[in-house]
Amino acid sequence: MTMREITVDDVEDIASGAAILGTGGGGDPYIGRLLAAAALREHGPVRLVPLAEVPDDAEVLTVAMMGAPTVMVEKLPSGDQVGLAPRALATYLGRKLTHIACAEAGGVNSLIPVVAAAQLGLPLIDADGMGRAFPEIQMILPTIYGITTTPMALTDEKGNRSVFDTVDNMWAERLARTATIEMGCSAMISAYAMSGPQARESLVPATLSLCAELGALVRSARETHADPAAAVIARMGGRHLFTGKVVDVERRTADGFARGVARLSGMGDDTGAEFVLRFQNENLVAERDGAVTASVPDLICSVDQETGVAITTEGLRYGQRMTVFTAPADPRWHSEAGLALAGPRYFGYDIDPVVA
Repeated sequence: MTMREITVDDVEDIASGAAILGTGGGGDPYIGRLLAAAALREHGPVRLVPLAEVPDDAEVLTVAMMGAPTVMVEKLPSGDQVGLAPRALATYLGRKLTHIACAEAGGVNSLIPVVAAAQLGLPLIDADGMGRAFPEIQMILPTIYGITTTPMALTDEKGNRSVFDTVDNMWAERLARTATIEMGCSAMISAYAMSGPQARESLVPATLSLCAELGALVRSARETHADPAAAVIARMGGRHLFTGKVVDVERRTADGFARGVARLSGMGDDTGAEFVLRFQNENLVAERDGAVTASVPDLICSVDQETGVAITTEGLRYGQRMTVFTAPADPRWHSEAGLALAGPRYFGYDIDPVVA
């Protein structure tokens, strides 16, 4: 399914599908849905440009929220804050911005760029930088292609703004994370200035169209009393990992991230088995009866067993009945450079990646 514009009617499906690709992170889809719907009602539809059609002379910026998802639930961004970040960065660069892009797929971070594009009257590229969500700012495919995070603008809901220009993308993460914590553990960012050729080479195509398609699949399955998770797994070429009930959640906000562990007890065909999800904003590693069954960089998605609605790591709670599945990431994440950026060992797990 190829989209050419985003309207208010598309927002719910995009939010639903983006939350699935977000692998537990990327922010609350409800917040993203509210912000995008309000911006589209005020400014009208956003034109969606296929990645292959981005012109060579394009000036592209990504826009996203940075911070702990647990905080974003209570500390909502202001509407003006979204457009302020790319405006501040374009001013610093001295360039006329032509296109907005998504840094990652996630419940809020697939829709924040819709807000920015609507406010600025610019087209949005049907692509993103990951094909999923990751917790740290340098964990984006443009990094592999030598594209720098900075100059990068950060803004908060009070109107504060700053621009970082760092020596590399790792330092951009360290300094921006510190600033984000001081801004209340969530901030709006605009980064990864790209030309048209750079965007076409480094981004993952058709992400927003996929989000809308996955959301529509979930909605249709509910309406026809089919299994939403099975429909999504089939579309994504995924693999079922576990169906069970959440029996314990250990979660804390530390260093600007939501970190923790969720434990599930098996149901149905998985009765008698135990399952563990380890996360840092996003689900990183899945274990069944002590054995690792899935890991980054591939996607580990958790959805409500009955409705197929994605369950974010900040939304995990005792008693939830959920289906967990894995799906393949963009193949570039399994390259040597991709694994160095976002493989299990980067996160402190001394294991080889489990390929979905």
